[in-house]
Amino acid sequence: MTIRTILVDDESLAIQGLKLRLEAHPDVEIVETCTNGREAIRAIKTHKPDLVFLDIQMPGFDGFSVVQGVMEVEPPLFIFVTAYSDHALRAFEAQAIDYLMKPVDEQRLADALDRARLRLHEKRQVEEAERLREVLAEVAPDAVTDIAPENEAPSSSRYEKLINIKDRGQIFRIDVDTIERIDAAGDYMCIYTADNSLILRETMKDLEKRLDPRNFQRIHRSTIVNLSQVRQVKPHTNGECFLVLESGSQVKVSRSYRDVVARFVH
Repeated sequence: MTIRTILVDDESLAIQGLKLRLEAHPDVEIVETCTNGREAIRAIKTHKPDLVFLDIQMPGFDGFSVVQGVMEVEPPLFIFVTAYSDHALRAFEAQAIDYLMKPVDEQRLADALDRARLRLHEKRQVEEAERLREVLAEVAPDAVTDIAPENEAPSSSRYEKLINIKDRGQIFRIDVDTIERIDAAGDYMCIYTADNSLILRETMKDLEKRLDPRNFQRIHRSTIVNLSQVRQVKPHTNGECFLVLESGSQVKVSRSYRDVVARFVH
């Protein structure tokens, strides 16, 4: 899978340095470099790249203006690269998949590219399945239901390993394996680990798409639990039951989600 990439920075040395570091990643193809925001918007609309490394502070159109300027087309993934850490919150609010500080650390760059690969893999899987459904809808309509998205076998590579959560004015990078449970409160999610609780502004439906369903399952209309954190099942008299998690906390499984419990008794 080739990642078609555009580099945007008003400093030529910064572009050269990023090019050198990206040479260690043969699946990254640099299709264009830009030295200001206006050039970047034109290049993104022309080349339709998969990924853009985007400097924030540039004369004229800054990095955030570039993101806003391509919203009418299908936008690429963005990784912000900057010398100023105080832009981190705005970067994640702009849905950037990562935020790199100059000079770019090679391991942080590799981690950011891994996140990009996961997002692109998932996107391409969905696009390929949709194209196949369109063809089948014309030549074999009865077969379309056989490849419906809900019947696709999950692949662990398409799901998030780390989740960025902005809470209390900070960015937390949470390993999803450490998450015990998630409680919904409207458009906000309460993310619980063994030693922390954080608030994420996202709907449960959207968050579920990012988590591997083989590990994360709903046990209640407003609760998702990490099955690998379950240590005990405690039946309840009314047909419900409680799951005891690694930390000792207990969460209730409603009767409509009792099939989840069956995983622990077979």
